[in-house]
Amino acid sequence: MTNAETAPFQFFSLQVDRTRRLGPSLVRVTFTGEDLKSFASGGRDQSLSLFLPHPGQDAPVLPPLDNPDMYAILGAWRAMPDGERAVMRSYTVREQRGEPEGPNELDIDFALHEDGGPACRWAQQAGPGDKVVVLGPAVADNTAVRFRLPADADSVLLWADETALPAAAAILEWLPAGTRAQVYLEVPFSGDRIELTTQADATVTWLVREEGAPSAVAAVRGAELPGVAPYVWIAGESGSVKELRRHFVRDRELDRRRVTFVGYWRKGLSEDALRETPDETQEDA
Repeated sequence: MTNAETAPFQFFSLQVDRTRRLGPSLVRVTFTGEDLKSFASGGRDQSLSLFLPHPGQDAPVLPPLDNPDMYAILGAWRAMPDGERAVMRSYTVREQRGEPEGPNELDIDFALHEDGGPACRWAQQAGPGDKVVVLGPAVADNTAVRFRLPADADSVLLWADETALPAAAAILEWLPAGTRAQVYLEVPFSGDRIELTTQADATVTWLVREEGAPSAVAAVRGAELPGVAPYVWIAGESGSVKELRRHFVRDRELDRRRVTFVGYWRKGLSEDALRETPDETQEDA
């Protein structure tokens, strides 16, 4: 742990308290730990880095975490052998709960796939007491929150696939009461529809692939953006995100500064390979 005044992101040692299956493609893992008293989620699409053990390891293998230089720890971690060092994956904070003198909990929702990677396999087998390490926020206003509603925005459009569904759900909970929102949520199966809570004036459209839902762009092409100053947030598979961004910036001529886009994954690539590949979602539309 380091000083939050000089380090907005810190390492937190946590353990699994419980798990709950939310649907065919989503499992919620609830974490606890004394370190959570210093964790400060900014809500919305707050992201973090989750370090997991390899099968057969009791805990994720990392360098000593008492070094005040976060980047030195990360550099030493990268220098470890691949089969030994902790597996690292990026996830969204679904919810943080707790009081200064009471128990603290952190929920992370994991998208499950038949050919899922190490984090997917870990989540399917996670049980109480399993240890992880998180590199996450120690201050709520941090750069790992991408959803930034402009002060003049008079409507919102959200698109998310199952990997970004937890972020979209958290954004809906955060939106100010009465905010007009068009929401498109793409999931594999009918049973993946989850209950959503919001005070926004939101219209939610579920795009279920097993039910023959249209493609991302086809689904939103005819969507009306109420008002004159909309804000768009799109997140999920990089190819779909890239296509949607081009639609809004090129076809609809929205100011690109009002379109937030995040490629969480790419078909055919692991997260490790994705980091080593140029992010095509960053191309000019």
